[in-house]
Amino acid sequence: MRQDPLGNQGGQPGRRSGGLRLWVLLLFAGYAVFYWVSNRTTDPLTGEKVLIDKSISPDDEKALGLQAYQEILQQERPVDPNSQVSRQVREIAQRLIAKIPEVEDALAAEHGLQASHIEKAFDWDVTVLQSDQANAFCLPGGKMAVYTGLLPVAQNADAVAIVMGHEISHALLRHGAQRMTEQKLAQIGQMAGAMSGMDQSQMQAVMSIYGYGRALPYARKQETQADEMGLMLAAAACFNPQEAIPLWQRMGQMSGGGGQPEFASTHPNPGTRIEALQALMPKAMAYQQKFCPQGQAAAAGTH
Repeated sequence: MRQDPLGNQGGQPGRRSGGLRLWVLLLFAGYAVFYWVSNRTTDPLTGEKVLIDKSISPDDEKALGLQAYQEILQQERPVDPNSQVSRQVREIAQRLIAKIPEVEDALAAEHGLQASHIEKAFDWDVTVLQSDQANAFCLPGGKMAVYTGLLPVAQNADAVAIVMGHEISHALLRHGAQRMTEQKLAQIGQMAGAMSGMDQSQMQAVMSIYGYGRALPYARKQETQADEMGLMLAAAACFNPQEAIPLWQRMGQMSGGGGQPEFASTHPNPGTRIEALQALMPKAMAYQQKFCPQGQAAAAGTH
């Protein structure tokens, strides 16, 4: 082995390698900080700082939503649009959609901000899909679906409206763009790890820390935001927001208390949701009183 003039046998290459790894990590960390800071914005509907890549426009989200919707309709079994259940679900959707501008303005005003009203460019559509799933979705751009498996769990139009309001809120809050941005941030971290020479086990450990410490709590926060806005939307559209509590009690009974612990899940558990919704109920009732004419509010109690 060649000895260097300072008497260090083979020590320099190792130090150079370690120094290079450090520089790679520092460069990527700097870029990640720049990316984070330059793409932060305030969501007028929540008043909170969010991370949305400025290169992702609402039109981009809308195009992706339409593509996903078309693929889903090819894979799933849509119910006859002229059937009674399809008409009922469309009516619920129409009532919710009609109240979006007022609810957005009211939520933004709470934070001294103005709503951006991205829904003006949405091409709304709703389909009922034949499936045992107790679920629904609303994609960016306004393409919605309700699975028939949700209906026996919901039991009434009020509960269906609360679920649909929740899903619509995801689209209005641009949660899809936020998730894409978070994925890009995670990819930056993975690239940094790979180029700095981390082995597979180290990468897995880092990504696990990121998942439990950032990604999963962020996803649960989005669900809570959609719960709140969806509840206000349902209340403003003259549905009974109090039906949210028995709905999530039934959801909890359906799951049997099983599944992942909350810290390992993208969704709050039913108990957490019920507690948060109960705290929001006075606000929801105030929204109903403000935006729902008295005659319609009385009619809503018959659902």
